[in-house]
Parts: sequence; structure tokens; C-alpha cells
Amino acid sequence: MAKKIIEKVVETPAKVLDKTIEESKKIGKAAVSERHLKKAKDYWEMLGPGLTTGASDDDPSGIATYSQAGSQFGYRLLWLAPFTFPLMAAVQEMCARIGLVTGRGLAANIRIHFPRSVLYISTLLLFIANAFNIGADLGAMAAATRLLFAQLSFSFLVVVFAVLILFLQIFSSYQKYAKYLKWLSLILLAYVFSVLMIEGLNWKEILIQTIRPTFSFNKDFIFIVCAVLGTTISPYLFFWQTSQEVEEAIERGRTNIKLRQDEVTDEEIKEMRLDIFSGMFFSNLVMFFIIVACAAVLNASGITDIKTAAQAAEALRPFAGDASYFLFTIGIIGTGLLGIPVLAGSSSYAFAESFGFREGLHKKLRQAYSFYGLIIISVLVGLILNFVGLDPIKALIWAAVINGLVAPVILAMIVVLSSNKKIMGDRVNHKFTTLVGWMITAMMALVGLLTIFQIIG
Repeated sequence: MAKKIIEKVVETPAKVLDKTIEESKKIGKAAVSERHLKKAKDYWEMLGPGLTTGASDDDPSGIATYSQAGSQFGYRLLWLAPFTFPLMAAVQEMCARIGLVTGRGLAANIRIHFPRSVLYISTLLLFIANAFNIGADLGAMAAATRLLFAQLSFSFLVVVFAVLILFLQIFSSYQKYAKYLKWLSLILLAYVFSVLMIEGLNWKEILIQTIRPTFSFNKDFIFIVCAVLGTTISPYLFFWQTSQEVEEAIERGRTNIKLRQDEVTDEEIKEMRLDIFSGMFFSNLVMFFIIVACAAVLNASGITDIKTAAQAAEALRPFAGDASYFLFTIGIIGTGLLGIPVLAGSSSYAFAESFGFREGLHKKLRQAYSFYGLIIISVLVGLILNFVGLDPIKALIWAAVINGLVAPVILAMIVVLSSNKKIMGDRVNHKFTTLVGWMITAMMALVGLLTIFQIIG
């Protein structure tokens, strides 16, 4: 009996200790989980213009380009995703830094430091290219919606989307509007999920083609490479990125438009760069998965001619299943809602800053009639193009040609501005960044010339 009592006495503390250890483990796991959640929340809240700029690059016209690349050439162009990532990031980082340091948009800086004739011509061409893009995107969104709701008319949907986008962009506060764009960017994950639902993917071949560049000197191959580069490194992104950094600064209480080299902190620069690189990585990740989807399903099935994003979604259905088709279609609609406001906004920023109009999404309509009027005109021109027999492919080709003319000129001015110590102070480009900037400018000039030669040839 005494022995049992002793065993019981010894056993009880041991059980208590074991229970305490288990509870401590649970508390420790909960604490670790809470820390991870807090880090994730802080990271999400830090993301801003870089994420939305990168996501807007994957608009329906971009989706159509990537879909054609995958359907026509299979996995052979996957290397363009990692190749264009650092190029996009370098350019957008320079644009964002210019906005942070100067407190002005890109067009406003160009107006001060370069001949105005160059700015005016570039702004006009940007507006035309963006209008073609907006028209093509509105058409793609309407066509994609009809894949899900065939009873709705194309004309009705185009008008509804145009009105919805204008209403949100004009009548939402900047804080709500920026948050809406940020959450909407997550719709791009639909393309990742649509690929993961496809069975039998050859991931070994995918990896090889991703890290091994291949190139052909035939007309079709050169054209699609030019189209991808023109889609990923587009002038409208330069203007939008710079102006959004200014908008973000104003939201944080910095309302003076002046050189503020000494005000920008290392922490701001660090957060900006993380935002930029996250956004550009996200953009190119989506580009990668769109090419994979269309290569694995359409190219493998002998379908090599996809003219629009909606066609890509429709073609995927018989081979990839309803789930992938549905996600792809939803992605087209969502990216249109994200991309069109950026296209219209970048045109408006460029015009308003070029001519000294009041501008900014943080302002109310009555405070900046010209700025919002230009947004309305951009969307209306795109809308009208859908009622005059717009061929989406021709629209995108002309947009690519115009971007090919504008991009090298704008890039050159970006490199000069961000390399000027009088303008940027200690935030001036590193020598390597300047070298990379000039290399990108030369490459885009070559791409522009190749695109033009391919079209007129």
C-alpha cells in the first residue's frame, strides 16, 4: 500500500510537468504563429504602388500577348519571365525614387528639365497608345464575361465596365481606391491556380526552358519577343509609378511639392524597393504561369493562334477543365478592372503635369476637373473604339508600335533624371544602376525598331 502511495506521489508531478510542457509548446507555437501573422500583415500593409503597378502590367492585352507566346511557341519563351524581371524592377525603382525625392510626377520633372516639345509629343503618343489599350481591354473583359453569361450583350457589358471603372476612379477616396487596387491585384493568383489544376505537366522541361534562353530569327518569333518586351516595359507604367509614390507621400502628410532630398529616409527607400521588387516579381510570376498554361494545353493540342485573352480562356476549357477555364476567365475580368484605371490614370497624370493642371487622385472632382476630365476622355475613347469595328489585335499592334517609339525616349530621360545629383542628392543612381538603365534604353530602342520593321515588312 505504501509503495503504491509513493508511486502515485511521484507520478503526479511527472504528469503535471508533462502537461505543463505540452501547454508551453502550444503557447510557443501560438506565439510563433502570431509573429508570422504579424510579419505577413506588416508586409501586406507596406506593399503599395509597386504591387499595383506590377499587377496592372498583366492586363487583358498583356494576357493575350503571353497566351499567344505560349500557344505559338510552347515553353520556348518561358525564359523571358526571369529575364524581364530585373529590367522592369530597375526601371520602376528609378521612377519611384524620382517621385519620392522630388515630390513630383515624371511628366512634371521632364517639363522642368527637358525641352517641352519632347514632353508634349511623348504625352500625346502615350495617350493614343493607352486609348488603344483601354479599348482592347474593355473588349476583352466584355468577351470574357460573355463566356460565363452568354445572354448578356457585348455592347452592354463594354458600357457597364467603362462606367464602373470611371465611377470608382473618380468618386472613391484615394485611400479606398488604392486599397481596392491592391486587393484586386490578388485576382492574378487565378492564373497560378489554373495551372496547378492541369494534370501531367512536364516540370522538368518547364524548368529547363525557364533557365535556358532560346532564340530564332524568323519573323513570328521576333515579333512575339518584341511584343512581350513592349508589354512588360511600357511607358504608362513609368508615369503611374512615379505619380503614385507622390500620392502615397501626400497621404502620409507631405503636401509640399518641392525637392525633399533630405526628407526621404533610408527606411522609405528600403520599403519602396521591397514594394517594387515584390510587385515586379508578382507580375512576372503570373506571366510565367500564363505561358505555361497555354503551352501545356493549347500548344500541346495543336492550337497555335490565340488572338485575344478571351479566346485563350475559351480554348483552355475542353482541355484543362471547367475549373481552370473559370479561373482564367475571372482573371481576365479582374485584371481589366485593375489595368484600365492605371492606363487612364497614367495618361491623365502625364497631361496634367505637362500643362500644369491640378492633378492627383487624392483631390476631389471639383478640385481637379481637368485631371478627371482626361481620365474620362481616355476611357470614352477606348469605349468608342469598340463600336467602330475595333480589331483588338490591330489595336494592340499600334499600341506596341507607339510604345516602341516612346519608351526609349522616356527611358533616356528617366536615367538622366535619376543620375542627376542636383535633382536626386544622395539618392542619385549607383553607377551600375545607370549602366543598367542605359542598357535597357538601348534594348528598348532596338525592340521598337524591330517591331516597326516587322509590321511594315
